[in-house]
Amino acid sequence: MKLTALTLAGVFVAGAALANGVAPDEVTYGEYGAVEASLSGAEGNADKGREIFSTKSMGNCVSCHAVSALPDVPFQGEVGPMLDGVGGYRSAEELRGIVANAKMTFEGTVMPAFYKTSGFIRPGNGYTGKAAEGPIDPILSAQDVEDVVAFLMTLQD
Repeated sequence: MKLTALTLAGVFVAGAALANGVAPDEVTYGEYGAVEASLSGAEGNADKGREIFSTKSMGNCVSCHAVSALPDVPFQGEVGPMLDGVGGYRSAEELRGIVANAKMTFEGTVMPAFYKTSGFIRPGNGYTGKAAEGPIDPILSAQDVEDVVAFLMTLQD
């Protein structure tokens, strides 16, 4: 009986956490692309954000952006701007909008929209060369976006 009660409690807590989140198609962007509220309803974890930022199989941010605070991460990119000090000149709201969908801030950017599931011109099905089948998941979850933003906010110098 205890296990059932604990399982039910876990389901209700998870449901409540999801209810506080914002679905990708429901994100509200400000005039210059900022997103005021947390996408997940929770604060981000900077350590997890560092991992997402620097791991090629996760956010893969490091393939385009360099950060001096990550000397242990090899092969940092030069396509996007260097992000040293970005937490000092951008707000969390601006960074949230840029990570979620940079095209809302920088119209012609090649940066992917990490929290978007619709409005694509021609999405593919992995590396098969075929069109996507069914709904598309965002590259990062709402909490992943919050974690990356928390990491970026630590880059003050």
